[in-house]
Amino acid sequence: MTEPLGRMPSLNALRAFEATSRHLNFRLAGLELGVTQGAVAQQVRALEAELGLKLFERLPRALALTSNGQRYIVGVRRAFELLAQATESLVPQPLRLTVSVTPTFATKWLIPRLDGYTRRHPGVDLRILATERLAHFHNEAVDLAVRYGRPPFGPGLSADLLFEECLVAVCSPRWREPSAQAGRAGEGIAQVLLHDAQSPWETYFEQCAPQARAPAARALHFNQTTLAIDAAVMGQGLALAQQEFVAPDLAAGRLVLAFPEALRTGAGYYLVHPRKQRHPESVAQVRRWLLGGAGGPPAAPPSLPG
Repeated sequence: MTEPLGRMPSLNALRAFEATSRHLNFRLAGLELGVTQGAVAQQVRALEAELGLKLFERLPRALALTSNGQRYIVGVRRAFELLAQATESLVPQPLRLTVSVTPTFATKWLIPRLDGYTRRHPGVDLRILATERLAHFHNEAVDLAVRYGRPPFGPGLSADLLFEECLVAVCSPRWREPSAQAGRAGEGIAQVLLHDAQSPWETYFEQCAPQARAPAARALHFNQTTLAIDAAVMGQGLALAQQEFVAPDLAAGRLVLAFPEALRTGAGYYLVHPRKQRHPESVAQVRRWLLGGAGGPPAAPPSLPG
């Protein structure tokens, strides 16, 4: 005879607690669950009253899990995962994997290659989370992330190099035409430098093109690399960008190399994932695809035009 279940709080209260533990915000948890902020707060308070324990600290502008809340959420989240797995075994659903990348990586490298993966693996739904902020693997159910920098990236994480940072200076072909340089005497080709959050122009000129540095160069600043690249395509100045991100534009002739030299910084773009995975086989499949150049290497940049 099957033993009866032990003490069991309200399932709705547990869902409210789990969603709030990820967002640390009653309003955002309510949006996810399709209920009001007040309903979520009430469910959490009822759960705390039933347990006789505080699960959250109410701070002036945020929530924080108490030590009891931190312990409890591990088991609660695992219980919901088991429920989801049991349901999926009865009613199979496409497996969803979440990949966190920057908007520029998504636009300039990943999206052009996605079609090859989706055609070969129709049973896996990829969720691309494009954000400049650092995504959290557990709180946001992220399976893989592409991160810029140098390892290590944190405890319990594995990192594989996708490609080293190799920065090239690019501009529109129109920018190099003699007519485009009219009236720029003494200003040099670098009259307008396009900047993003990671464009070390001073280092580039110092190491790669010291003779071309324009002391009075003007600047345009963007918060995303893809915007600087698009501005360069439209002839608004010179962009300093990762070679892989501009390879299609170089191959198509929308951009040309302003100078032949490339700057290698020692940093790189890494594929990062937790060592303990929810779906290890599927994550390994996506990982192999990404490390293999996502179906093929990007087009080689053309040589510097004369």
